[in-house]
Amino acid sequence: MTHPAFRQIVLDTENARELAEFYRELLGLIYQPGDEAPPAGEPDPAGADWLVLLGEDERRLLAFQQVEKLETATWPEGPRPQQLHLDFSVRTLDDLRTHNIRALSLGATLLDDRIDDPAEALVVLADPAGHPFCIFVTTD
Repeated sequence: MTHPAFRQIVLDTENARELAEFYRELLGLIYQPGDEAPPAGEPDPAGADWLVLLGEDERRLLAFQQVEKLETATWPEGPRPQQLHLDFSVRTLDDLRTHNIRALSLGATLLDDRIDDPAEALVVLADPAGHPFCIFVTTD
């Protein structure tokens, strides 16, 4: 018996290029060939539909699907609960502080700051489209 292979995580967004650029910068990913951003002022047909980011090994990791309207999650509670969130880990508390600042400078919004939590140092942020994600310290 064979099983389906995991392909990628797809995030809906009202601005596929903006969100793909956010995660490309944050995670150091690369575009799938043909999905790269066009020169400034040029049309962006790929960015108006679907974009894919690859890891260093050229495996598909994240895709971004353009949608007309997206209701932002009301984290942690509320009328539009998150239905999915992404977890990212770093090795040290200094790395957590650095990447929190980087994420904010790239357009993330801070939802919960637990950097000083001795039990589990983490931050919860929302990407520019409002999808919650976490960055936390782990040694595994």
